[in-house]
Amino acid sequence: MLLCTVKINNIKKVKLNDKIVKISVTTATAIVIANMVGTGVFTSLGFQVMGLKSIFALLMLWVVGGIMAFCGALSYSELGAAIPRSGGEYTYLSKIYHPALGFLSGFVSVFVGFAAPIALAAMALGGYFCTVFPWFDKMWVGAIVVLFITFVHSTNLHVGSGFQNVVTSLKVLLIFVFIACGFIFGQHQNINILPVTGSLKEIGSAAFAISLIFVSYAYSGWNASAYIAGEIENPQKNLPKSIISGTLIVMGLYVLLNFIFLYTVPIPEMADVQGNPVIEIGSLSATKIFGSTGGNIMSLIISILLISTISSMVFAGPRVAMVIGEDLSALRFLAKKNKKGLPVIAIALQSIIALVFIFTSSFEAVLTYLGFTLTLFTTLTVLGLFILRFRNPDMPRPFKAWGYPFTPIIFLGLNLWILYFLITGKPLISLSGFGTVLLGYIIYLISNHYSKNKIINN
Repeated sequence: MLLCTVKINNIKKVKLNDKIVKISVTTATAIVIANMVGTGVFTSLGFQVMGLKSIFALLMLWVVGGIMAFCGALSYSELGAAIPRSGGEYTYLSKIYHPALGFLSGFVSVFVGFAAPIALAAMALGGYFCTVFPWFDKMWVGAIVVLFITFVHSTNLHVGSGFQNVVTSLKVLLIFVFIACGFIFGQHQNINILPVTGSLKEIGSAAFAISLIFVSYAYSGWNASAYIAGEIENPQKNLPKSIISGTLIVMGLYVLLNFIFLYTVPIPEMADVQGNPVIEIGSLSATKIFGSTGGNIMSLIISILLISTISSMVFAGPRVAMVIGEDLSALRFLAKKNKKGLPVIAIALQSIIALVFIFTSSFEAVLTYLGFTLTLFTTLTVLGLFILRFRNPDMPRPFKAWGYPFTPIIFLGLNLWILYFLITGKPLISLSGFGTVLLGYIIYLISNHYSKNKIINN
C-alpha cells in the first residue's frame, strides 16, 4: 500500500488569537468570481475572430463555455461537499482513483494551473498599463504587482480576505458600469446576433472547438473555492453555494461584455497591421465608447481589475501545494506555515514560477498549454463523480449535482471535444502538456520512495 494515501479526515485547523479562522461564503464566492473574471475575457476575442466571423457563433462560444462551466461547477459542488478538504483535484483524484493521479493533478496545479494564469494576468495587466504609459516595461509592471500581492497574502488571512473582497467588488461594479456605458455611449456597430448562413456550420467547426479553449480558459476558476474547502466556514453548505453563484454571475457578465466588445469594435480592427490578434480588446472597446482619453482611463481600470484575478490565484493556489506537503514527507517543506497559519513557502514557490513564465514565455503559448493541462484533469475529476457514486452509493452527500447524470455528461462531452482538437490541431503544445505530467510522475515516484525509506529507517 502506498504511504502517501490522502487522509481526508486529517484536516488541520489554523488558529489565530485563540479563534479558528474560517473563510466566509462571501470571500469564497469572491475568490471564484475573481479567479474567473480576468485575463481571458479581456484578451481572447481577438484570437476567436481569426477563425470565426459570425456574431452569433462568437456569442455562442461564451454561452457554451458558460454552460460547460456551470455543469462542471455542479459536479465539483457535490465532490467538494462530500470531501470537504482543501486541494481541489488533488484531493478528489487521490480519493477516487489513486494518490499518484492526485499528485499529478496537484503538481500541474502548483506548476501550471495557478502559476501560468498568474503570469497571463500579469502580462495582460502590464499590456493594458503600458498602453497608457508606454515608457514602462510591461513585464516588469506585471512582476512587481505579483510580488506585492504575494506579500499581502503572506501576512495575515484577515488582511488577504478583506483585500480580496474589496478588489472583487470593485471589479464587478466597474464591469457593470462598462457594460452600461457600452449600450448608451460611443460608436455602435450594426450587428446581427441571430444565426445567418454558415453560422451553424461554424459552431461545428474545428475553429469553434479551438476558440472554445480560449473561452474555457476565461471561465476557468469556477472551481477555485474547492482548493480552499478545508478553510471555508461550513464547507458542505457554503462550498456549493460559492461555486454555483459565482459561476452564474460570471456567465452573465461574460456574455454581456463580449456583446459590448462586438457592438463597439469592428471585427477587422481586432487584428493589427500584420494580421496578428489584438490582445487588448477591452482597451479598443473603451476607446470607441469613451474616446482616446476615456480609453486610456479604462485601460488603467482594466489593469486594476486584473489585480483581483492575480490576488485570488495567489490566495487559492498555494493551498494545493500545502496539502501535498502534508501528505508526502519528501515535500513536507511545502506545508510549512508562518505564525499566522499561512503556507508561506508554497506562496513564494508559486510566485517564483509565475515570474519565470512572465519573463520566458509568449502569451498565446502559455494560454494554449494551460488550456490543455487544465482540461485534462478537470475531465478526470468530473468522470470521478460517476465512479464515486457507483463505488460509494451510501457516502454522505450534503449536495447532489443538479441534473445528474446529464450535467456531468455535457461537461465531459465538451471537454473531450476540446482535447481532441487540441491534440490534433496543436500536437506540440499537447506533447508539452503530457511532458509536464510525465515529469510530475517521476517526481512522485522519487518522493514516494523517499517517504517509504524514511518510515523504514525510523
